[in-house]
Amino acid sequence: MTGFRLTMATLAATALTLTAAPAVAAEAGITDEVTMTLGKDGTLHVVEKISGASGQLKRTLITRTRYDDGNDRLYRISNVKGGTLAGDVLTVTGQSVEYDVKGAVTTSGGVEELRWFAVSGWNTEVAKATVKVNGPGQVQNLSCFAGELTSAIGCTSASMDHSATQADFEQENIAQGQALTVVVGYPKGSSSGTPILEKRFSLAAAFTLNTVTGGALAGLLLLLLGGLGLLYWTRGRDARVAGHESGSVDPVQNGHFSPPDGVRPGQIGTLVDEQADVVDVTATIVDLAVRGYLRIDEQPRQTYDAPDWLLVRLPSAPVNALLPYELALYQAIFDGRDAVLLSQLSGSFASHLGKVRDALYADVVKQGWFARRPDTERTRWTTIGVILIGVGLVATVALAWFTTYGLLGLALVIAGGALAVGGQYMPAKTAKGSAALAHTMGFRDYLFSGELGEVPEQHRVELFSRYLPYAVIFDGVEHWSRVVASVTGNGHQSDNLYWYHGPAEWDLSKFAGSMRTFTTTTSGAISATRQFRTL
Repeated sequence: MTGFRLTMATLAATALTLTAAPAVAAEAGITDEVTMTLGKDGTLHVVEKISGASGQLKRTLITRTRYDDGNDRLYRISNVKGGTLAGDVLTVTGQSVEYDVKGAVTTSGGVEELRWFAVSGWNTEVAKATVKVNGPGQVQNLSCFAGELTSAIGCTSASMDHSATQADFEQENIAQGQALTVVVGYPKGSSSGTPILEKRFSLAAAFTLNTVTGGALAGLLLLLLGGLGLLYWTRGRDARVAGHESGSVDPVQNGHFSPPDGVRPGQIGTLVDEQADVVDVTATIVDLAVRGYLRIDEQPRQTYDAPDWLLVRLPSAPVNALLPYELALYQAIFDGRDAVLLSQLSGSFASHLGKVRDALYADVVKQGWFARRPDTERTRWTTIGVILIGVGLVATVALAWFTTYGLLGLALVIAGGALAVGGQYMPAKTAKGSAALAHTMGFRDYLFSGELGEVPEQHRVELFSRYLPYAVIFDGVEHWSRVVASVTGNGHQSDNLYWYHGPAEWDLSKFAGSMRTFTTTTSGAISATRQFRTL
């Protein structure tokens, strides 16, 4: 008997242990009873009853999955009761929760397939889940998968009732973040539900090159670039003047210098390249010296000293006869002083250079060579081009994100870039300006032809000196400096010119090197100022 009792006790303990094990397992997670009903309109109504929860329950619903190579499938959740939905996170506030799902139905072959992640994304383990599915027709097939979202492992059980109108699924021990996916097939047309698809963004798809996009891109580029060409032809093209306008030029009248059309060096520089830049200012300084408004005194220096020049104001000069841009430069140089070293031209000189540039632009308009200020014209069209580039970039991003026509936005970017660059060529000369330019080019050819004609010896220094500022504009300083240094005013070699004085032991044989260094240094000093830094 004792042995029998011991055996029975052992069996009872074993049975108690076996019956207690499920209770322990149940306490390790929640129980989720899910009832799903598919309506005729394709909306899936879901009711979940949860038990065994020990804290706040949250569930991250799956609202997007991959459908095919180019699309994602969306599931839209609405009409939440018993909880709150923030984004795709559902927070349960009671013992049950219900909601509607749209997009859970799709047609596959001859079957209408319902697919939903009945249990997924809980922040705790699900010890046991049961799912009942009712639909608008008889069940044609069913399947279920448990584990990770892409798992192909079947659930614990899947069955249907004897009338094939209800499908039942069960699964135990679903870990956090894992899912129980149920799939039920109904006859095609049982509901009007359709999948909700959203095109997936990819650079390859966004910038698809095919017959349609390629043709549209080519057509748009042709239209835009053709329009820019027409714009330049009508607005930016100089009023052309026949080549014979240049003609023969003789700037010597009665032994005195007379430039074609009375054009001065700074005006020529702005007329030729349509910009008021450093070389125009440098040439004007030399021209003011040659014409007797100031004198340039080269300063003595040691071997390693930087070269420097003293600009001396001549009190007898008729300042009132200066053009506005010349007067602005003259005042910027001296600023109330009688003399100033070139190396000390800073401060007020830099601040006045903007006025010089503005006056030069205003002068070429006043002369009738341009209808509008060249700098304003360039800025306007370049700004429009930059704006068009910005619009094109926005259009490219929008078209690439929402369509496959991203290439069309690039056409606007290309056109904007062409306009931004082409804006530099938009200033157009008038007929008068084109004629003046033709005469100027004729003067340049004359200047470098070497045929200087018969110039009386007593006029050569003055005449050839008057050529020098124009040579600065035409980049011929070296040549004309040597010409000036080779002449005399009275038949004898001179140590200085009336407008340029060198230091002791300096003579005209060194003038060419001195002048080359002076123009280079002056241009460097001017270009270092803010107003001319970018020109």
